[in-house]
Amino acid sequence: MQATKNVISWRLFLFYCLFLESSSQDFGGQTQFICTSVPKDMDICAATLQNSVPGEDLKTTVMQLRETVLQQKETIMNQKETIRELTSKLARCESQSGAEPGDARPGGRRKEAGTKNTMGDISRGPADTLAQLSQTLQSLKQRLENLEDLLQSKIDDLEKQVLSRVNSIEEVKPGQRNETEQRGRVESTLTSLHQRITDLEKGQRENRPLDKFQLTFPLRTNYMYAKVKKSLPEMYALTVCMWLKSNASPGVGTPFSYAVPGQANELVLIEWGNNPMEILINDKVAKLPFLINDGKWHHICVTWTTRDGVWEAFQDGVRRGSGENLAPYHPIKPQGLLILGQEQDTLGGGFDATQAFVGDLANFHIWDRKLSIGEIYNLATCSSKAQVGNVFAWMETSLDIYGGASKWTFEACRQLN
Repeated sequence: MQATKNVISWRLFLFYCLFLESSSQDFGGQTQFICTSVPKDMDICAATLQNSVPGEDLKTTVMQLRETVLQQKETIMNQKETIRELTSKLARCESQSGAEPGDARPGGRRKEAGTKNTMGDISRGPADTLAQLSQTLQSLKQRLENLEDLLQSKIDDLEKQVLSRVNSIEEVKPGQRNETEQRGRVESTLTSLHQRITDLEKGQRENRPLDKFQLTFPLRTNYMYAKVKKSLPEMYALTVCMWLKSNASPGVGTPFSYAVPGQANELVLIEWGNNPMEILINDKVAKLPFLINDGKWHHICVTWTTRDGVWEAFQDGVRRGSGENLAPYHPIKPQGLLILGQEQDTLGGGFDATQAFVGDLANFHIWDRKLSIGEIYNLATCSSKAQVGNVFAWMETSLDIYGGASKWTFEACRQLN
C-alpha cells in the first residue's frame, strides 16, 4: 500500500511540475521549475490552482483532476482499512489454527469443527476461512491495481488537455504580438503628431509679438489662473484697463485680484453671482455699471485716486459711471501678489471656484496715474497713440500660467473690425 501511495504522489508531483513548466514556457521563454510553499493540510492541486492557472480552461481541468484524485484517495483509504481489518483477523485465525492439533495450552480449550469461529462463520472450519480471506485479499489487491490504472489513465487524459490548452495559448501569441505592435505604431504616430503640433505652436509664439496674446479660462475652477511675476509698487492713483469676453452666468467671476500681507482684498475686480461688477480697494466696494457677459469683446477701464477716493468707470471708450469715497487716503500697498482669473481669500491662495473668471482676457495694463478720457478712448479704439502700462504691461514673459489656462494669439483691432 505504501508503494501505491508513493506512485500516486509521484504522479501528482510529475503533473504539477509539468503544469508549472508549461506555464513558464507560456510566459517566459526559458523553462524553469518553481518551488512553492504549500501549507501542511493543503492539497497540492489546490496550491497549483492558486499560484499558476493561465485561463479558465486550465482552471476547470485542474479542478477535475483534483476532484478525481480526492475521490480515488478516499476509495483507497477505505480499501486500506478493510485490508487492515481482514489481515488482523487472518492473523488471529492462523495463530489459533496452529495451536489446534493436540496443543493443550494452559487454560485453553480445543476448538471443535463446526463451532462458531472468530469470523462468526459456524459452517466452515479454519482452513475454509483462511482460503476465503486470502481470496478477499487478492480481490482487494486487484481492485487497487485497477484503481491505480484508472487514476493514471485519468491523469494522462488531463495532462493531454492541459498541454493542448497551453499549445492553443502559444498559437494565439503571434496575434497578440501583432496587436501590440499595431498599438505601438498608433501611439508612435500620435506622439509624432503631438510633437508637430507643439512645434507649430512654438513657431507661432516665436513669430508673434509678445503682447499679441489672450488668456482663456474655459471652466469655472479653483486651479486655473495666471500669476504676475512681479509685485505692484505703492500707488496713490491708478488706472486698470483690459479687454474681456465672456458669456458666463451668473457673473463672469474675478478677472484679477491683488492681495498683500494682512489684506486679501487690496485691489479686486469681481462680478459674482447676480451682483453687478465691483471694484474693491482695501476691502471697500464701489459698484460698476458694466454689462459685458454677452459673449463679445469689451474694453473696460477703471481709474482711482486716493484723494477723496474718486473713481471712474469706462466701457468701450465711454465713461459709464463715477463716484467717490472709495478707500479715501489709502494708498495701494506694495509687496503683494497679483493673480488673473481667481479671487484670493489669502495671499496667493484660498481660491473659490464660484468666484473664478470664465472667458477670455487680453491687454491687461496698470498705470500709477489717472489716464485721461482721450487716452482711454485711444486704448478702446486701437489708436496708434495708445500707451502701455508703466506699472504692468501685457507681455507673455511677465506671467506664469497654471491649471490649464491657455494662451492664444489676439489682436484687439482685428476683433473690432
